[in-house]
Amino acid sequence: MNRYSWRTGTLEGVMIVIALIFMIPVYVLINLSVRQQSDLSSPLAPTANPTLDNFGAAWAQSGLGQAMVNSALITVISVGLLVVLGAACAYGLARATARWSPPAFYLFMIGLLVPFQLGLVPLYRNFAAMGLLGTVVPLVIIYVGLRLPFTLFLYTTFLRQIPAEYEEAASIDGAGTFARFRRVVFPLLRPITGTVIILNGLFVWNDFLTPLLYLSGSVNRTVPLAVYSFVNENTTVWPLVFSALIISVIPVLLAFFVFQKTLIQGFASGVKG
Repeated sequence: MNRYSWRTGTLEGVMIVIALIFMIPVYVLINLSVRQQSDLSSPLAPTANPTLDNFGAAWAQSGLGQAMVNSALITVISVGLLVVLGAACAYGLARATARWSPPAFYLFMIGLLVPFQLGLVPLYRNFAAMGLLGTVVPLVIIYVGLRLPFTLFLYTTFLRQIPAEYEEAASIDGAGTFARFRRVVFPLLRPITGTVIILNGLFVWNDFLTPLLYLSGSVNRTVPLAVYSFVNENTTVWPLVFSALIISVIPVLLAFFVFQKTLIQGFASGVKG
């Protein structure tokens, strides 16, 4: 039986201090979200007269409700396509024994190195010529193309650790390639799929630059654009900004709690059962 030593107490004290340091931004966020606009005291000073009216004002004035619907629609479609396309392509890359398989994998990985900003102007011109500016279509296409190399990397690395005997047994039972992938392989990808959903979902939900370029001047706005609506050249309503930030974080936290177990399993890259 291990005894509680001074080393254990020291480590616990250090962890508590680190946790408190990480909680400072959360405290500032909550503290300023309930502060009145006339209160100009330090962000670290507790708010004297807290109010919850900022949340209602932030929701109404920025159109945050519709922005959350738009962001959810873009995120669900983009992440869904990334899961389907990424898993299917990774299955082919991981199981193919032809000479082209490794070069094809590294060709996809080049997409992780090429800066997205290089294609901003050509993509904008192409989408403008097709009349798609102001819609969610350009965003979905860009997010899928931008995040597919990263998704392929996760899926392919995970698939190479899955024994091929599972698929060989299904093949003996008469299952074709698609049936083996759908019934055998894809269920085994559940841990890494949770990781793919969380990481790509966070990227799409929090992205600011792409919606700013392709949705400017339209009625469609995402959550970052709705929060940014309180910032202008003359004044910035910080209590409303922080209130909108807290509201926008709630869906992300709920998604994290739902996929928390599979996220940890995906990072561990373990196959169970």
